[in-house]
Amino acid sequence: MERRLAYLPIEQPVVTFCFDDFPRTALTEAGAMLSEAGCHGTYYAAAGLINTKTELGEQFTRLDLFDLLAGGHELGSHTFHHTSGRSVPYAAFATDVSEGWSALAEISGSAVSRNFAYPYGDLTLQTKSGLASVMTSCRGIYDGLNGPRIDLSLLKACSLYGGKEKSCRAQELILAARKHNKWLIFYTHDVRSQASRFGCTPDLFKFAVSFALDHGLRVLSVQEVLASGLPSACHS
Repeated sequence: MERRLAYLPIEQPVVTFCFDDFPRTALTEAGAMLSEAGCHGTYYAAAGLINTKTELGEQFTRLDLFDLLAGGHELGSHTFHHTSGRSVPYAAFATDVSEGWSALAEISGSAVSRNFAYPYGDLTLQTKSGLASVMTSCRGIYDGLNGPRIDLSLLKACSLYGGKEKSCRAQELILAARKHNKWLIFYTHDVRSQASRFGCTPDLFKFAVSFALDHGLRVLSVQEVLASGLPSACHS
């Protein structure tokens, strides 16, 4: 699988908290915690889910997008229809990606970033190489830490699911990022006391943020990390 490699100088370990789709609680609960700590997250919104309700709870509203941006958080894209890159021909997938970004840009006044997350983590060789020319970065769901060499077309990320019983895993990942001076990306969906199987509780989220900050990690959005300075990417 083609890689779009870049060198990311990491002077201090960093963690990013990402929210996919996104459910309103990702902003009202987790976003509030991040803002209180003076930090920002990345929200990968699937534009077609606006004003809907799913197993993850109520999805974002138009006002949520404005509140997200006003709080300094990053608005990224996640297709329009939350389409799997393996379920349709590439041309149809590329159209859904473009329509999703454009819909968010129309609402936000083009404040949506060019950072993208693959729905379900699904991708193919064609989707990965095709999006390289239109997106700054694409994030998957393959476990691991990033840096200093990173694949901009498939950033590694680790799930943050469950309740406080999962705090040990979060702690281990944060300590590994600190030890090896890496970029850790967490992803989740809803953040509520009765979280879905794809979300986490406020207690777990608060623990992860606090533990990261207490152990010297910077908490930054994807956009903020990449803005720290990337040379031209190369393919290999």
